Amino acid sequence: MNNWIESFQDSIEYIEQNLTEELDIGEIAKIASLSPFYYQRMFGAMCGMTVGEYIRARRMTAAAQELAVSDNKVIDIAVKYGYDSPDSFTKAFQRFHGITPAQARTSGVGLKFFAPLHIKVTLEGGNMLDFKIVEKAPFTVVGIKKRFDVDSGYQEIPKFWDEWMADMKGLKGTFGVCSEMDGKTFDYWIADLYQPWNDIPDGCSTCQIPGGLWALFKCEGPLPDSMQKVNTQIWSEWLPSLKGYSLAGNYSLELYMPPAEDPADTVSYICIPLVKE
Repeated sequence: MNNWIESFQDSIEYIEQNLTEELDIGEIAKIASLSPFYYQRMFGAMCGMTVGEYIRARRMTAAAQELAVSDNKVIDIAVKYGYDSPDSFTKAFQRFHGITPAQARTSGVGLKFFAPLHIKVTLEGGNMLDFKIVEKAPFTVVGIKKRFDVDSGYQEIPKFWDEWMADMKGLKGTFGVCSEMDGKTFDYWIADLYQPWNDIPDGCSTCQIPGGLWALFKCEGPLPDSMQKVNTQIWSEWLPSLKGYSLAGNYSLELYMPPAEDPADTVSYICIPLVKE
């Protein structure tokens, strides 16, 4: 993970230089020397938004500036910034700026400006992060899965858990397994450890988890807050300072211990696969 700040900033500059082109998350992540899966996790934790949201905000900012200073047709500007029609562009523009593209050409009208990101790391005091690195043999989980869009998945996953809790489908919900599919979507599993002597519950399937090294991060306290806090620390604090190891695979695990009587005593783990450099 050496020079990660520079390579991550290079990826943001690549986005900026190609706002009017079709942007591929695989190419963006490659510049940062990360897989699309990990790049998007890291981007979200550090920047507070998805890669897609950032690109849309920068395109809307650039489009508004062009509308304000040029006589170019709205349809031409819409196509330039990746929209197929004036209607779709107008709707996106109104959501972002609160006015129509035509109104953006009125003298003195207020427009929103979203500046390009510049990554800086500052030390603001020590934060304790309880983790250990262990080696695990391959294992198999059994559960239900659902495919999510990268831009909205992490808001939708809690709803998936709520749906499962209404009808637990013969599962305890020991694991949450996140695995990348194509850079734009990912599969999320609610699962248990597979035991071959037991029947697979209706609607469930199995997934093999490769063996290897894992970093296990302990989360203590009520869910989902405790896990979200640790997750942010992993991607914004721990990963940038990681030495001697690199991220492995395009998946991660959440491990849930049996419920505690007091939510404050709840223990769960975030598990990240690693490989020695």
